[in-house]
Amino acid sequence: MAISLLNPKAEVARAAQALAVNISAAKGIQDVMKSNLGPKGTVKMLVSGAGDIKITKDGNVLLHEMQIQHPTASLIARASTAQDDMTGDGTTSTVLVIGELLKQADNYISEGLHPRVLAEGFDKAREKTLEILEKVKIPVEVNRESLLDVCRTSLRTKVHQNVADLLAEVCVDSVLQIKKDDKPVDLHMVEIMEMQHKTETNTKLVKGLVLDHGSRHPDMPKSLKNCYILTCNVSMEYEKSEVNSGFFYKTSEEREKMVLAEREFIEQRVKKVVELKKKLCNGTDKSFVVINQKGIDPMSLDLLAKEGIIALRRAKRRNMERLALACGGIALNSFEDIQESHLGYAGHVYEHVLGENKYTFVEDCKNPSSVTILIKGPNKHTLVQIKDAIRDGLRAINNTISDGAVVPGAGAFEITANKELNVFKDTVKGKARLGIAAYAEALLVIPKVLATNSGFDAQDSIVKLQEECRLNPEPVGIDLTSGEPINPKDAGIFDNYIVKKQIINSCSVIASNLILVDEIMRAGMSSLKG
Repeated sequence: MAISLLNPKAEVARAAQALAVNISAAKGIQDVMKSNLGPKGTVKMLVSGAGDIKITKDGNVLLHEMQIQHPTASLIARASTAQDDMTGDGTTSTVLVIGELLKQADNYISEGLHPRVLAEGFDKAREKTLEILEKVKIPVEVNRESLLDVCRTSLRTKVHQNVADLLAEVCVDSVLQIKKDDKPVDLHMVEIMEMQHKTETNTKLVKGLVLDHGSRHPDMPKSLKNCYILTCNVSMEYEKSEVNSGFFYKTSEEREKMVLAEREFIEQRVKKVVELKKKLCNGTDKSFVVINQKGIDPMSLDLLAKEGIIALRRAKRRNMERLALACGGIALNSFEDIQESHLGYAGHVYEHVLGENKYTFVEDCKNPSSVTILIKGPNKHTLVQIKDAIRDGLRAINNTISDGAVVPGAGAFEITANKELNVFKDTVKGKARLGIAAYAEALLVIPKVLATNSGFDAQDSIVKLQEECRLNPEPVGIDLTSGEPINPKDAGIFDNYIVKKQIINSCSVIASNLILVDEIMRAGMSSLKG
């Protein structure tokens, strides 16, 4: 053992043992994630050190939150979370396929096949699988129906079916609302706001904005219709002078004058707003709302309240950007010559008080290019679960729009790829065909696990699917309610093209890397230089 001469403390695992370590880690993490796959998968409850509870089925959340100490397992976990960062879905599938590839490889390597030959087979199989993916993909037009199918498929694997169907509609409507002709969709324009209130089925899409603070004056109106919206970044409060200065007064009158002059300066600003309001709104049914990024002091608030203006102070910066997009208008930095054209418009502005929190809703904007999804739920972990689901749903829609294509779901792609790879391996000479056979077999893990999680026998379902696939030129998936083969197109079950592509690429590379490892050494430099 060469390394032990160099470093007697090094821990070493040699050839067969190193492989066994890697494969057992992959199997271990695969077993943890297996039961979560698909709409019928079970959920996991994570309890943190502080006793916080997280209930989730989302592979990404699980892998982020679990403490994984085994180096190989954490490598696989990182690959899956990278998958989520790029495409927003497919974490559980990535873990399962990597685990299964290593399991299949183990069978061949234990019979003496060299890992390098297997890795070459995997690589050929990967290229072929990508070709099959191109053949199987279905081009779609970007319309509400097709996006709903994709989003629903993605969300049903994360939350309960009834909630998933409701959220799918919310997500699709929000993306269609902010989508501009040929530009890429900016998902940051969909603000996600949480409200601990009622149940999760009350989650809704607000075509406008929800701000998480209310007006600061008791006499201000709580609800206004037909509102002009003035977004500004102007201080309306008394400020100390920029330079540290001291004033000497001869008499108290002089001090009074000074204070009045300072006050006058602020009042001028407020009066400008009031004048504009009178000019535009008096004698009409229109009303006026001021949303300011800086402060408004009590005196100014009082003046505005007398005019029936809702004024919000200290709004968040990102809300200001979104307000201009949602309602139109320009965010102003000074009140010199304000015109009507600088103002935005909203059909309804009202305040909603929930316990100690105030929320201000800005609704019915004319053509909002920024919208808010208002998540409601009875407790914190429900809100978190729905927030994660919505994020994935939005990404699924965005992927479909940018790909312009989808792939039939319900395990159909994997079954088709398995059939085609088995035909393809007969055209390959040499031992590499064994790698292709292993790859074809490994892809079946997805439909197998889908069947098992729905309470059917894995072997029965796979045999039925493969028979049906031979007879039927169309891709065939598994119906999770009956365990029988179905055509996913008719059932509206679609997966994202880019997600599948990413899974095929990353799984092959990582599985090949892991089977080529023949020595694991824990011989790093110790952090304490002794």
